[in-house]
Amino acid sequence: MKELLGKPVADSIVASLAPTVEELKNNGVVPTLAVVRVGAREDDLAYERGLTKRFEGASCTVKKIELPLDVTQEELDKVVADCDSDKEIDGILMFRPLPKNLTDKNILNTISALKDVDGMGKANMADIFSGAGEGHAPCTAQAVIEMLKFHGIDIKGKRVTVVGRSLVIGKPVSMLLLKENATVKVCHTRTEDLKAECQWADIVVACAGKAKMLSKDFFREGQIVIDVGMNVDEEGKLCGDVDFSEVCEIVDGITPVPRGVGSVTTSVLLRAVVENAKLR
Repeated sequence: MKELLGKPVADSIVASLAPTVEELKNNGVVPTLAVVRVGAREDDLAYERGLTKRFEGASCTVKKIELPLDVTQEELDKVVADCDSDKEIDGILMFRPLPKNLTDKNILNTISALKDVDGMGKANMADIFSGAGEGHAPCTAQAVIEMLKFHGIDIKGKRVTVVGRSLVIGKPVSMLLLKENATVKVCHTRTEDLKAECQWADIVVACAGKAKMLSKDFFREGQIVIDVGMNVDEEGKLCGDVDFSEVCEIVDGITPVPRGVGSVTTSVLLRAVVENAKLR
């Protein structure tokens, strides 16, 4: 079994950006990401700390905008609109889901595709589903592709089962895999005979958001498993959607949680922001 770690993938992406960041710096441009967060959910804060460390390590900037839980819809919409029009900001990341009294409908309709570095808006989503190859894909979905390519796993012609159908990961990663000429099945927690669908695949992407839902019975020898899940188990420890301790003894390669896909996501986000800064 090969443990597919995210750190070397992330480090490779960051290293490739260093010359561009230095050139931008010499021209007085610092790639800047605006992070819009309502409240202080622990998972949001953990991701924010990770991406801040990644950006600062690459001499880039994160502008944090924390809004109270009682923020109005109008105030939230204005904050994002102001970030969108600010020429010093190269990308916008808004943490979701929002509190129930708020909606992202206006934001998704109005945020510019260029600054929508996490593929939230309808323009970027349309590009992904049309295969146009423009705009930004959701960072975690793109991180899955980066992981497979870096670790030398051929996607073309392979059978892939995606377990999860969210707009954040499941659906967009399926489109990205199709673009790489994979044969893709999209499954979920209500799929009949999910075990058979997983065993059918050469590559399984687990992104349903349910702790250790995929045990060793779902897998066979020779498979590659990309576990995108980020959950907390009964012992309070971070874990994925796959029972790593069981499955690692069967498959050819698997990503751990943590130390897997998550560490690549922030580097994909950084790359999008740096690319946007080049257009300044």
